[in-house]
Order: sequence, then C-alpha cells, then structure tokens
Amino acid sequence: MPTPSRPPARRQPARRSPARRPPVRRRKSRWAGRMVTTVSVVVLASAGIGHAVLTSLDAGIDRVDPFRDMKNRPAAGHGMNVLLVGTDGREKITEAQRRTFHLGGAPCHCTDTIMIVHISADLDRATVVSLPRDSYAEVPAHTDNTTGQQHGVHPIRLNAAYAEGGPSLTVRTVESMTHLKIDHYLEVDFVSFMRTVDVLGGVRVCTTQPLKDSYTGLDLSAGTHQLGGGQALQYVRSRHVDGASDLGRMQRQQKFLAALIERATSSGVLLNPLKVRDVAGAVLGSVRADQGFGTDQLLDLGRGMRNFSPRSSEFTTVPIGDLKYQVKGLGSTVKWDDAKARALFETLRDDKPLAPPRPKDKGPAAVRVDADPAQIRVQVENGTATEGLGRRVDDGLAATGFRTTRHPANAPDHTVRRTVVLYDPRWDRPAKALAAALPGSELRTAPGQGEQLKVIAGTDFREVRRVRAADPQGLAGPHQPVVTGDQVVCP
Repeated sequence: MPTPSRPPARRQPARRSPARRPPVRRRKSRWAGRMVTTVSVVVLASAGIGHAVLTSLDAGIDRVDPFRDMKNRPAAGHGMNVLLVGTDGREKITEAQRRTFHLGGAPCHCTDTIMIVHISADLDRATVVSLPRDSYAEVPAHTDNTTGQQHGVHPIRLNAAYAEGGPSLTVRTVESMTHLKIDHYLEVDFVSFMRTVDVLGGVRVCTTQPLKDSYTGLDLSAGTHQLGGGQALQYVRSRHVDGASDLGRMQRQQKFLAALIERATSSGVLLNPLKVRDVAGAVLGSVRADQGFGTDQLLDLGRGMRNFSPRSSEFTTVPIGDLKYQVKGLGSTVKWDDAKARALFETLRDDKPLAPPRPKDKGPAAVRVDADPAQIRVQVENGTATEGLGRRVDDGLAATGFRTTRHPANAPDHTVRRTVVLYDPRWDRPAKALAAALPGSELRTAPGQGEQLKVIAGTDFREVRRVRAADPQGLAGPHQPVVTGDQVVCP
C-alpha cells in the first residue's frame, strides 16, 4: 500500500527514508486492547529488542490488505493515523476462560471497538479518539462479504461495516465519516489482550466506587486493584456498572490504557530482553495488520518514542449530538455532532494536540474527586464587601478545570462569612467535587437549582485547591472532554 509522506521527525534516525512511515499495531477488542498494541509494541521496540527477534515475530502476523482498490481517498495530513479495531475472537477462547470471565456467546464477526490513534509527526504525542460502535454511518457501495450481494450506499451502525465488508469497508466507512486518511489498520482480539496484560505482570487501576457488572462478571470494590489479563478484559468490556453504558465503558478503557502505558514505560519490564520478547510475542501473536506494518517501521517508531509517557497521550470520544438517533430499520443509533466532529478531525489532520497546553504540576498534588470538573457548571457570587473577590474565586475554579460562567456576580447579602456551595440534590457528586476545591466551604442543598451549581464566596475564602477526576466512568455525556494519560492513572 502506498504510504503518505511525512515531515521529518525531530528524533528521526539518520538513515530513515522520509517516505517511510512507521505503522502501529492493532487494537484490542475493547478500548484498552486497541492501544495495547500501539503503545506496548512501541515501548518494546524502544527498549532495544533485537531486529532478528522482531523479524521472527513479524512473520507470525496475519496480514490483510484493507486498502486494495480504494479510490477517492482523503488527502494525507501530517502525522500518522492508525485505525484500531477490536473483534471478540471467541473461537480462540478456552472453555475455562469462557466460564471464568463470562465470555460466552457466538462470535459476532463485527467490531466491538473502533478507534483512531493519531501519532504526531514529531513522535511526541499519541491522540486516541474513540468512535462509538453504534455510531450512525452510511457505508459506501460494496459487495457483501458473506452473501456476495452488491449493496449501494445505505445506513448502518458503524460496527456492522466489518460484517458486511471486512476491514476494507470498515476503513472506507471511517474515512468517509472523518475525512481522515487512514495510514495503517490493526485488529486485536480477546486472547492477545489478556496475554499482553499477563506478560506485563498486570495493570493497576483504581476506583472511588464499587464496580459490578453481572454481564461480564466484573466485581471490584472501591480502591486500587492489580488486574491480570482476564480481569482486565472484564474491566474494559463492562457496560452495565453505571447509566453511561457504552460511553462510560470507553472512558474506562481510556483510563486502563493510560495505566497500561504507565506500566510499560515505568516498571522496568521492558529493560529485560526476555520479558520484552515475551510481551512482543503476546502482542503480535493474535493480530491482523496491513502489509505496511513491518519490523523496520516498528523499530523506527519505537526509537523515536523513547521518552513516551502517560502525559504524552491524550484521549477523547468523537463529539455526539444525539445518543438515541432513531433510524428506520436500525432503531436507536449514536449520531455525531457534525460540526464539532469536523473540527476535531481537522485538528488531527493538522497534527495539533486536542488538549490545551498546561505547565508541569507545581505545588501540592491535586485532590482526586468523584466527578470531572470539566463537566461541572458553576456561577460564582461575591458574598462580601471585598471588591474583586468573586473574580478571584471564578478565576481559581476555572484554572483547575471547572466550567465557570466567567461572569461573577454580587450576592444580595454582603455579610457572608463561610463560603457556600448551593446545589440541587440530584447533582450531589459534582457539588462535593466543587466543595473539595474550596477548603472549609459549606454544602447547602437548593432544590430546583438545576445542573448549574452556585458558589457564594465568604470572608473565609483563602484559595482554590486543585482537583482532578478520580474516575471518568460516570462522566459520559454528549460532549466528551479531552484528558491526558497522567490525569487518569492512579496516584
């Protein structure tokens, strides 16, 4: 497949051909899996694993040509775009695994997880954008993989494109929806995911509330847990631990993937050549990849990303306009917000980061709270006679991530001593997160206040304490925030 040219990378090896783009590896059946391949293999290569070892592993990769005969493709942008898809691969699961990890059912021959991984041209950043599997899509004209029937353009859920036309139709559909040129295709299944996590020695995740899902068998108490491969698969597959369904699951997958990156890059596992070989074998043993995904490109990518860390990665979900978009013959689908999605993919095409720049952390560590400040709307009022206090509070809350109105007002009472957080009882978790950012403040219910919280600053106000979300799983909504890996890993 022809590979698009890319601008020279800062850490590009001297003999590297400017026309060659390193591909990444394919993804796992759920969010975690997909980037497992990308990041794990990258750090494996950067750890110094020998060319001969990788070549022998490379020979075992199942190849696919998703780009054959594709025409009228989007123009190439900067950086590299990898389409990572996850299939269940239940035919490879043992009976013991089926029983233990609730992996029953017949293979669906569809993609459970679909995501785009954008590697920046300078190899300093990986941006992961999740595409909900139930996204409303219109597939291009094609021949059905199973029946051989010719199909014209028609509506479909995005994950069904794989069943109708395999990797090729999946790539064509994603390119049509995003107007991004896909450079490489990677496909991972359950088995590869579990093996990789086990070989790495497990991955640490933490949760502030119990997570229990009878469908997957997940049962975690609040706290920190070291998950092996099977339990990790339950964690990234679970959709019924809260009301957020598939969107909440994707956010848990982001959190797990960040933890996986941290494990692979900071544990010393990759300094052991034998462990590197084992991890590479686990990752590469059950994948399907395009023809351009080879040993040389893998080594180049790994060398260029030696300093990669959780902070180097950013995660988001495509902006959503309607979570229950009804389509005749399909039922409920997920409709993207066209304007916001277009802006997001234009940013990727231009090779720009999605997350705003931020300085390195200074001062006390941020307090972990059970809600995302970026999703909490706040109106600040000055309850004192001190001029400018409302602006100080508003600025401080905005700096730590809260969605303040940026228009603080004066409260009717100018004799307030203790800062108050007024909230509707239905929004108690956001209220507690806001109160944590205002040491000494009083939580006071205000039925009918609605989603927007109110802060009345008192004379006791001294500072706004930095906070960050402990768990993204309950934060799903139509407008997904952008988080970096270091913001969602365990402290």
